[in-house]
Amino acid sequence: MAGFGDNTRVKGVTIVKPVIYGNVSHYFGKKRETDGHTHGWTVYIRPFNNEDMSSYVKKVHFKLHESYANPLRVITKPPYEVNESGWGEFEITIKIFFMDPQERPVTLYHLLKLFQTESALASGKKQLVAEFYDEIIFQDPTQMMHQCLLSTRQLPPMKHESDWPEIEQRTTSAIAMARSKIGKEISQLKERLKASKTTIHNLKTEISRLEQEEDEGPGSGLLQVQAMHIPATAPIAEDTGPRMPATPT
Repeated sequence: MAGFGDNTRVKGVTIVKPVIYGNVSHYFGKKRETDGHTHGWTVYIRPFNNEDMSSYVKKVHFKLHESYANPLRVITKPPYEVNESGWGEFEITIKIFFMDPQERPVTLYHLLKLFQTESALASGKKQLVAEFYDEIIFQDPTQMMHQCLLSTRQLPPMKHESDWPEIEQRTTSAIAMARSKIGKEISQLKERLKASKTTIHNLKTEISRLEQEEDEGPGSGLLQVQAMHIPATAPIAEDTGPRMPATPT
């Protein structure tokens, strides 16, 4: 068996690790007097399949807004999350480093969400959830990384903030509807293209016919007919008009 110092890659192997990343936030009810913050929030990256990510994840960097003290937060063990408070939304960079330094880090970008929509406020929701599903794909991992990825242990079931089975069903249905709509539009465009090609062919045929008629037009035919009726030599007509009397010599 290859040791952890072996950097050779396992060819033809692909391992997929699904993850959930995002944030939850809640409103304090008013602006906090000490710092003006209005919301508490948590940004995170979590395993989708309730497994221990620490077997292959060395650390996670969360890059916050520069206005925060120590904006680069380094988390070296689960849960990979940062708890903070604030009053504004901004983009957070999440950078995942792996146990084998030969594997390049993976970077995710998340827009921190704090403010509920009007419909969510009307429904009485106290907590905002903004999270997303993604997959980390290891293509031809190193021997060390391959062993780390296969040695993960299962954790007790954890309830996600979002109902992902329902989201999957809704997304699958939306994709099917979109494909059906696109298929119909493609069929309609093909019919229109076919009709346009037929129209273009007919126009070209008509133009060719008109050009041919112009080349063989009535003007050329008239000249030919007139030429046929002009005699080769014409007789000189006698002058029968009055004559001046000859001057006597």
